[in-house]
Amino acid sequence: MDEVTHQLPASTAPEAKPGLIRRIVSFPLSLLVIEFVVIAVVAVGYTQLAHRLIAKGDGAAYAAGGVVLAVLLVLTWKALQHWLERRPDRELALPGAGQELGLGLFFGFLLFSGMTGIVALLGGFEVLGLRGQGALWAMLAMGVTSGTFEEILFRGTLLRHLEAMLGTWAALALTSLLFGAAHLTNPGASLFAAFAIAMEAGILLGAAYLVTRRLWLAMGIHAAWNFTQGWVFSVPVSGGEPPLGLLITRRVGPDWLTGGDFGLEASVVAMLVATGAGVLLLVRAAQRGEIRPPMWKAVLRQAHDERTWV
Repeated sequence: MDEVTHQLPASTAPEAKPGLIRRIVSFPLSLLVIEFVVIAVVAVGYTQLAHRLIAKGDGAAYAAGGVVLAVLLVLTWKALQHWLERRPDRELALPGAGQELGLGLFFGFLLFSGMTGIVALLGGFEVLGLRGQGALWAMLAMGVTSGTFEEILFRGTLLRHLEAMLGTWAALALTSLLFGAAHLTNPGASLFAAFAIAMEAGILLGAAYLVTRRLWLAMGIHAAWNFTQGWVFSVPVSGGEPPLGLLITRRVGPDWLTGGDFGLEASVVAMLVATGAGVLLLVRAAQRGEIRPPMWKAVLRQAHDERTWV
């Protein structure tokens, strides 16, 4: 009788177990630290170089420099997903990017314009005239770079990896607090301004990521929000100098209404409007099953399922 050799089909052959170093690197906390540092270094390094080569008053060249940084950050993100995380890039995948980015730009413009209109109806904002082009190029560069860099850093990196460890709600709360705290060093900042940013931007932009599991929508909202307040309404962006935008405007009244030196982002109206929009997106994310448990709950559930099947 001939000896029969049994072999497992290639599809059922056991995969090689990753080595210790690979397992350490692949842990969400390790990925968070590595990606945070790499993205920050790329952004800071490029910005320092660009400031030496391009003057802020160089118009279109300055805006083009911002676009180049955005592209560089997207490519850096894709490289990290391929070489470090060894997975397909989903967050910044190109199919459907135009539609999501366009929707975000429209939503960000509409949201800030609507909030400003409410402040105006309450007597806290006035339009005095039309200036024209003003600081268009500088505001374009600011909108593009802040929308790309901060969303990749806070939502793509911090929120995503914290969620893998702590679950959706804890990750959203932590990243919102961190986003607000990051603005404390801005001119005109206060504890309330940081709290307002944490609520309105942290929740809104985090929810925009959660509902799509991609960054394009959040990037569009962020970029349009900053550009609209800075160029269209000539309002300080997170405590910066009042820019020379399209409209000649002024803010009058108490700080709770106008946001004071920090700008309309620190207005109670802005906080309520943007936070409300964020909550609606969170409800949508929950309906789509995008709220995830902490790592320890997932491990316990898997262990329970394994015991059930034994």
